[in-house]
Amino acid sequence: MADNDDHDRGDERESRDSPFATLQKRVAGLKVQDGDKTSEKVDEDEPKVVESIESLCINCEENGETRLFLTKIPYFREIIIMSFSCDHCGFENTDIQSAGQIQERGAKYTLKVTEVDDMERQIVKSDIAILRLETLDIEVPAGRGRLTNIEGVVCDILKDLEAGQRQRKKDDPDLWQKIDDLVQPLLKMALNQNFPFTITLDDPSGNSWIEPSSKDKDAKYQRSEYPRTPEQNAALGLGEAPSSAEGDRNGHTKSEILPSETPTSASLTAHVVPQIPTTSTSTDQDALEDVDILEGHSYSLPTPCPGCTKPAHLNLQLLNIPFFKQVVVSAVMCTNCNYRSSDVKTGGEIPRLGKKIYLDVRDPVDLQRDILKSETCHLKIDEIDVEVAPGTMGGRFTTVEGLLTQIRDDTKGTVFDMDDAEGSGGDSMPAPKREAWTRFFDKIDKAIRGELQYTILLEDPLGNSYVQNPWAPEPDARLREVEYERSKEVEDELGLSDMKTRLGEGGEYVREEFGKEEEEDARKENQPVEAVGRQER
Repeated sequence: MADNDDHDRGDERESRDSPFATLQKRVAGLKVQDGDKTSEKVDEDEPKVVESIESLCINCEENGETRLFLTKIPYFREIIIMSFSCDHCGFENTDIQSAGQIQERGAKYTLKVTEVDDMERQIVKSDIAILRLETLDIEVPAGRGRLTNIEGVVCDILKDLEAGQRQRKKDDPDLWQKIDDLVQPLLKMALNQNFPFTITLDDPSGNSWIEPSSKDKDAKYQRSEYPRTPEQNAALGLGEAPSSAEGDRNGHTKSEILPSETPTSASLTAHVVPQIPTTSTSTDQDALEDVDILEGHSYSLPTPCPGCTKPAHLNLQLLNIPFFKQVVVSAVMCTNCNYRSSDVKTGGEIPRLGKKIYLDVRDPVDLQRDILKSETCHLKIDEIDVEVAPGTMGGRFTTVEGLLTQIRDDTKGTVFDMDDAEGSGGDSMPAPKREAWTRFFDKIDKAIRGELQYTILLEDPLGNSYVQNPWAPEPDARLREVEYERSKEVEDELGLSDMKTRLGEGGEYVREEFGKEEEEDARKENQPVEAVGRQER
């Protein structure tokens, strides 16, 4: 018993002398005072800060020691840092795991590294995340979790590729040359001599992360969320992958579309939507062919919940925005895990020209305008340093105030912990970064309250975004629209170059393109192409 007491006191002294003493005391419930003295001792029921477990060494098969440390990363969430060491053979290993729950949606991060400071950005890679160095087409598959930075990722890839190169040069010169073609640019990246390059991090569980910066502009940093596939949910242990026996010979599962039992006010004047019998064995595609999707009616489609994979409902409604086009508003609601999400899709044909919309916000009245930001829209507000890349927020149909509020809340959830009400970012966040983020959010708050004047730019290559004109069809001096030609790169990215919509002479479908005469006629109808806006007030 005496030996155990001496050992405990030794651990306590070691803990107080360690660099993490302040964090350990705070986690353990101790009060820190001047002179690094505590006013009360740790209760025996309190959990240990660092948990030590005796475990088997996979290298020498002797017993080693695994240490577990629970901590919280600024801008992110709680993680468990694990460290194994063996005194017999000297083998060491480290790993991290998320201490929180699996998120409702997967997350993908994209960062364009353009300067030396970007190499110091932190990265949390879970054990199921896939990291890619897009510039060199190098992929780090799911495996060991890591807490590192961009420089550490590049150095780890470089270290793995260089392993065995000397012997490989003798045995297989061709393979050595191919690997060396990757090693050389990686070496320049590690020495901060090969900018820019792009890195992506894709995690179906949503528990990976790349550190953002308040200086990110021009789509340098992108974060997007996506619903998991049934296979991804099965890999996370959230359900079983769908078997082919559950679908038909074409791979479609049997389901039905039913209109909502309670029609909206707009649907009271519409015709009765035909009911699909509940005993129908038709596929979703066949069922859709038998249903007239009417404006104002709500429709319910069975779908698996992206959060828990249990049966949920996808509610759809077709709306007509005056002086714009028809849009489909969708919402998923699960009664099992309370998962909720919404999205907006525009209908109609793809326009020949892209569109830029400028809205000058001059007073609080402009904050109440309806605004539709499609998933392909690039939003910029230079006065408050706000930029939203395409695909980051999905489709949103709300007001100007609601859109800014959504941007602020989403950014805060990424920068600070969701439970961090004061926005301090934790002890580990450097003071300059904390001050920069504080100024950033202060400007957004002023914009939401209508205390600033600024201009919102919506650049949509598909022309699917919209801002309300309260005086339509009369011109609005604070609202301007400019149409522009899409570049070939943008059309390739959107998949428009591969679309074949016209039947050719040989009976095959070919891509429809404007001829010179047709293009000239189209330009005359849309004149002036470069200035289809209104004069400023």
